[in-house]
Amino acid sequence: MKKVVALFFLTIMLFSISCAPGPNQLAKTPDREGEVAGFWLGLWHGLISPITFIVSLFSGRVSLYEVHNSGGWYNFGFVLGAGLFLSGGILGHKKKKK
Repeated sequence: MKKVVALFFLTIMLFSISCAPGPNQLAKTPDREGEVAGFWLGLWHGLISPITFIVSLFSGRVSLYEVHNSGGWYNFGFVLGAGLFLSGGILGHKKKKK
């Protein structure tokens, strides 16, 4: 049973690490039509933000936030994704007192 649990957590960890973004080659270039991040990419970046944050502490090439984004919709997706992952904010759960 312990091996199954360890294998499960190892699989989750490897999957999470594989989702972390790499370097952003477009960081210091002007925005181009069709190459900006919108709501869905913001949602994804919000979901993986805890992993990305940890990686960004050790690597200067990984950024937490997409620099070429569509503005409000990207921000909304990012916050919603981070809230879903962290179960915080509006989507948070309250414990019932017994």
